[in-house]
Amino acid sequence: MVNCTHLDQVTVRRPDHTDGCEDCLAIGAQWVHLRVCRSCGKVGCCDSSPNRHASKHARESTHPIITSMERGEDWSYCFIDDEAFIIEERG
Repeated sequence: MVNCTHLDQVTVRRPDHTDGCEDCLAIGAQWVHLRVCRSCGKVGCCDSSPNRHASKHARESTHPIITSMERGEDWSYCFIDDEAFIIEERG
């Protein structure tokens, strides 16, 4: 059961493909793993990456939910509720 209270803010689907972390690409930096904001679709790097762009975006925008972009991973995370879960994607 998902205890996240922000599922109504999931307004974009997880993209099938990305070129990488948008902010890292802009500054020529490297990333470890990618996350997508489910409110606006911005792709950022994870907290294991040097610049931690996904969580920085969540703090600055107050967009609460990210989803992993890694192959074979389908988890999402709500920064506000500190809750990990899977979002069922609908066709």
